[in-house]
Amino acid sequence: MRDKGVYSVQAVVKAIDLLEALAQGGESPSIVVLEKKLGLSHNKAFRLLATLEDKGLVERNKLTGTYNLGLQAFEMAQHILKSDNLIRMAHPIMVELARKLDEAVYFTVANNDEVLFLDMVDSFQQIKTADLVGKRFPFFTNAAGKVIKSVSSIDLFGRASKKRGIKDVQLLEVELDEIRKKGVAVDFNGLGEGICTVAVVIRDYAGKVVGALTLLAPSFRMMQDRLEQEIIPSMIEGAEELSMKFGYMKIPA
Repeated sequence: MRDKGVYSVQAVVKAIDLLEALAQGGESPSIVVLEKKLGLSHNKAFRLLATLEDKGLVERNKLTGTYNLGLQAFEMAQHILKSDNLIRMAHPIMVELARKLDEAVYFTVANNDEVLFLDMVDSFQQIKTADLVGKRFPFFTNAAGKVIKSVSSIDLFGRASKKRGIKDVQLLEVELDEIRKKGVAVDFNGLGEGICTVAVVIRDYAGKVVGALTLLAPSFRMMQDRLEQEIIPSMIEGAEELSMKFGYMKIPA
């Protein structure tokens, strides 16, 4: 085993840092902003951006002098997602759920101490939530993170809690215990005012959590009766079907 970073090429590392900074969204940054954020000299930042621009990974707005991810970066990301076994297996079930419930359904995975929204099938509703594909959120701000953490080890929970500065750990532990018993997490306003998330874990043949099926919808469409009678049963059924595709066999109680 080699030590991490022993063979790292700093130019490559900095180029990846630049791409990650541009992938975070928000306002398109200028080269000055990127220099300060990543601790780069103007010359190095300029050369790296120019190289990435030549490869189509970065685009420069000539009028404003700001930068965005280029078309080639998005095409590469799509190829990765499409070739990923998780996405290929999950997508058909996501389509079924999205059409049945007419709400946006995502496939989400744990990414360090955050939840990453990997893939989405949208609804046909006129009023929709924002597209979150590629976005990361702290675990405890949404149903996906909570349902994944509810079946994680105490050690993982403790480390993430300290890192995220959870104010009332005991209250959160009670909530996660309830989620673990029910097998589903429902969260209101965690990802923004008026947004509801509903999530159920996906397991593989070894019982390991590989991700979560997550539904996002405006809160006004998530009335309690609909949640209990339609949304939650359908999400659990879809998650069980997908888990079986990954080889998971539920042990009878």
